[in-house]
Amino acid sequence: MATKSYLGEFEQMVLLAILQRRSQANGYEVRQGLEKDADRVVSKGAFYTTLDRLETKGYLTWEVREPADGRSNLPQRHFSVTPQGMEELRRSRNTLLKLWDGLDGVLEA
Repeated sequence: MATKSYLGEFEQMVLLAILQRRSQANGYEVRQGLEKDADRVVSKGAFYTTLDRLETKGYLTWEVREPADGRSNLPQRHFSVTPQGMEELRRSRNTLLKLWDGLDGVLEA
């Protein structure tokens, strides 16, 4: 029996941050967005390790692009979520919604 791979909380947040930034989903923008939206410090090491793990799982891809704004002469990796990554996000969301079902009153008490 094959072991099912599940998305961890941080992996979900990274994929969602990539989706939110669409064509602007380079490492800097995604990491800054995570820090702002999740209100937490995101170390470069943890962030790039997670990106590599998500790529290995087939949940994201990336391409090198020259910066359009001229801020840097260095090429940047731009990330996108694969169809497999989208499916895994949907599955994870549905599982969490089932687990949250009926708990609004409990959590508000």
